Amino acid sequence: MKRIIASLCLCLLTTGAANAASSKTDLQDRVEAAKTVLDQVMQAKDHTIPLNILQSATCVGVVPGMIKGAFVFGAQYGQGVVTCRTGHGWSAPVFIRMAGGSWGFQIGGQSTDLVLVAVNDRGFQDLLKNKFKIGGDASAAAGPVGRAGQAATDWKMNAELLSYSRNKGLFAGISLDGTGVSQNKEDTEIYYGAPQSFDSVLKGNVGVPAGAVEFVRTVAHYFSQASQSK
Repeated sequence: MKRIIASLCLCLLTTGAANAASSKTDLQDRVEAAKTVLDQVMQAKDHTIPLNILQSATCVGVVPGMIKGAFVFGAQYGQGVVTCRTGHGWSAPVFIRMAGGSWGFQIGGQSTDLVLVAVNDRGFQDLLKNKFKIGGDASAAAGPVGRAGQAATDWKMNAELLSYSRNKGLFAGISLDGTGVSQNKEDTEIYYGAPQSFDSVLKGNVGVPAGAVEFVRTVAHYFSQASQSK
């Protein structure tokens, strides 16, 4: 019963957002917001994504302003962009949705920036799926924080995805178990002006649109730079 009620709360939070058509301007704003979030996260000096994780990253997802709401039953929903490392740089971005629910005594709401890092090929393959659930279909962990990056964690052995949140300037790993991640094919088609498969885009077979160049360059700056420092 609890799960049913939590699912209904999640539907109430997400239905309107998911059904609202995005314009090309909305999507461009989302891409630019993702770049801003990543810049702010990476400029946090010793409280950012560790160097060894930057070096291992195969894909990076940024969800600006993920909405979390609760009145006993909690729900969260957000839309973001993903780019993946290819043999010749970082790919053009695709659009994703993330949604999940929770149960427990809770009340209130907040907006949180989310960063999702795939740290191996399994994580990359997860993002090629039409839909998957974190903690179920894909193993995930709250990402360690700290520039030096040798934090005590088993992410190298077990995790496919590492997750981080940034709320009111604080950046920390976060558990997203039970959160669903799905391809937003509609928004991706609107942004590119034609249907595009996630497989083709994320493997680097589609050129980076002019509006996404700065976002992709920002990812390359932080993540490729880390790889070169090995």
